[in-house]
Amino acid sequence: GIQKCSNPFTHVGALAVVCIVLCLSANLFVCLPWLATVRRCGGALALFVWGTLYVVAIVFMFTGGPVTAWEQVAFFLFLSVSVYTVLPLSLAWALLVGFGTSLSHIIIVSVYVSAKSPETPALAEQVWTLVANAVLFACANCVGVFHLWMTEHDLRISNRKRERFSAVRSQKEVRKYQQEQLLLSVLPRYIAVELKTEVIKRLSEPKDREENESNFHNFHSLFIRQHKDVSILYADIVGFTKLASACTPQELVAMLNKLFGRFDDIAKKNGCLRIKILGDCYYCVSGLPDPIPTHASNCVQMGLDMCTAIGKLREATGVDINMRVGVHTGNVLSGVIGLQKWQYDVWSHDVTLANHMESGGLPGRVHITEETLRHLDGAYQVEDADGGSRDSLLKGRKTFFVIDPHKLDSATTLVAMENRQRASVRMSQYLQSWRTIHPFADLSNPNAKPSKKKLILGNFMINQSHLSPVLLHDSQIKLVLRTYFPYFLSTCLIDLTQIMFFFRPGVLKDPQIMSGVWLVIFYIVSLILARQDELGCRVDFLLERCFHWEREEMETMENVNKLLLQNVLPHHVASFFMGKSVRNQDLYSQSYDCVCVMFASVPEFKNFYSESSANNDGLECLRFLNEIIADFDELLSKPKFSSVEKIKTIGSTYMAAAGLTYTPPGDERKKDSEMSYSHVRAMLEFAIALRNKLERINTHSFNVFKLRIGLNHGPVIAGVIGAHKPQYDIWGNTVNVASRMDSTGVLDKIQVTEETGVIVESVGYSITLRGKINVKGKGELTTYFVNTDQSSPPF
Repeated sequence: GIQKCSNPFTHVGALAVVCIVLCLSANLFVCLPWLATVRRCGGALALFVWGTLYVVAIVFMFTGGPVTAWEQVAFFLFLSVSVYTVLPLSLAWALLVGFGTSLSHIIIVSVYVSAKSPETPALAEQVWTLVANAVLFACANCVGVFHLWMTEHDLRISNRKRERFSAVRSQKEVRKYQQEQLLLSVLPRYIAVELKTEVIKRLSEPKDREENESNFHNFHSLFIRQHKDVSILYADIVGFTKLASACTPQELVAMLNKLFGRFDDIAKKNGCLRIKILGDCYYCVSGLPDPIPTHASNCVQMGLDMCTAIGKLREATGVDINMRVGVHTGNVLSGVIGLQKWQYDVWSHDVTLANHMESGGLPGRVHITEETLRHLDGAYQVEDADGGSRDSLLKGRKTFFVIDPHKLDSATTLVAMENRQRASVRMSQYLQSWRTIHPFADLSNPNAKPSKKKLILGNFMINQSHLSPVLLHDSQIKLVLRTYFPYFLSTCLIDLTQIMFFFRPGVLKDPQIMSGVWLVIFYIVSLILARQDELGCRVDFLLERCFHWEREEMETMENVNKLLLQNVLPHHVASFFMGKSVRNQDLYSQSYDCVCVMFASVPEFKNFYSESSANNDGLECLRFLNEIIADFDELLSKPKFSSVEKIKTIGSTYMAAAGLTYTPPGDERKKDSEMSYSHVRAMLEFAIALRNKLERINTHSFNVFKLRIGLNHGPVIAGVIGAHKPQYDIWGNTVNVASRMDSTGVLDKIQVTEETGVIVESVGYSITLRGKINVKGKGELTTYFVNTDQSSPPF
């Protein structure tokens, strides 16, 4: 019997089936890693593997001897469990196939045995065996269902975590991008990077260490660089002040945005970087932040283009406005000073000279110095300008007017002068034909947004650059296990069962041997599945930690960007351009009925500033100015000055306003008079605090600087203007008069208008009449000095 059984050629049919299945499984094993089409047919492939195993099980059952009730129970048990643990089937399909496999064995065996064993005692024994088999199959299927349900449940939780993290990550990526673009729209990249590094460094330092350093290290960080051979352009719109007085606030912002947006486009075309907008004065530099050999010709051509643009505007509307442009070439110090509301700026004697070149020029002409002319290399024709006759600072200097080679033909003048509409309306109508200028338009540029593909891939695995090597390795293992493992294991099992055919039928029919064999196989598969679950849990744990780390990193960077933005734009203005409910390209403007505006200057700093090798060409002087402005900025963090908003610094002049804090429309909890009192009181106390702060600085630095302060209150219009370097500012008669209160003031005095003086007295301060003074553009105004003897203690 053993010899007969050991000859496989006596079972040609069974051998043929095994050989066919073995070839198919071998092909599957080879093709699976390379053919994506095969892998995508997961369900059909799983059913194919199950079918081959099932065919082999049936072949083993009916070959090699008599069939009993316990025939191939171990094989069918293993096949039923494999449906849940090895084959990539859904729970519904696994239930159908698993219970179908078990039920088919019971039905086939019961029918076959009952037909072959009609004797009652033997049949009864077989029936009890079949009942025991049914219990075993039921338990195996229950275990398989529980395992598959837990696996799918864990996988769903893991996928939901990934999807949730990916959604949060994509939102934060977009918000981070918008914040960075908002920041880079206002500051040059190298300054933004330095400021961000400084903020991160301060946030990472222990609090006690910061306190210790603040006691021993009295200097704030300085973000200023020296630049040689640059050209500076100052341009002023002649006649704009009169025009602006006839405009509504909305017309003024729209008009300024159109004009300066056009100038920004001209600056970009000519390789110039706009520095600031001061009222209707526009100044820029060529050669910053990187050197440009053609900086002089860039500024000259920009000045000519500005005059051409304003000339077309004048001829089309009949409004009597023009450009007065001054250009000088020299050295500058560039960067930001202070702690809040950073604005990129330039300082040097050459910058001051360029400003005087503008004031000493003529409308419609580009006024240049001899230094600029030397850098033009004969590219433009010039004529003598005699700037010293119009500005005393230019006396003794040779200056020139650039001859425009493309002078506008006077014959093209339109008949707009006959139009009886007011000048502001004519200007607004004509400016509609100009390209619409959208501040921070880059925030809505879909081509510049983060890669969507990268964000979508985060649904499965986060960006591998953030993974540790161990986590990346385990993630790849888990990916391989989830994708290829079921098929690899199944095909290996097929191969194993096929090879075992050659030991049949005696071995396959021996329940003791086969039970041991299948228990070993089952044990091995259980170990592999346990290892797979262990790796899965490990990767999920590591991914969760990685998500946590990356979430903290993103939140840290978001907070850093927010902190930087709050130091560049008011919070409600930044939110306007980044809010979901507002289109990013909308023009921002806001009217305020009562705002108290302050200009506080240090006139003596102009004489203090010098450029020599002893003070590093003026750098040390700016370091001291940075200390003054930074100490002033620190006062803004005090709760009592929460309504005070720093607008900007202009040289050594500090500009701030109280009453610009954003309130929802329709919020009229405070009456206008109460708001006026609170804003004037807050600004007056802030002005006194500035004087006390400067006195403290003088004590430590052995200087005798004094502040000259001007206050005024009334309606203002706030807005963001510009195309490539948007700037937040406030405009209106209130602002102009406040500036005059400073420029016509007296050292160590706070000068106010008559209307503001009434409120100053109402809040508990006494005033002293100064008398009438001549204010440019306003005639004679009665002004007062605030008596500050009853001021609060030094801050």
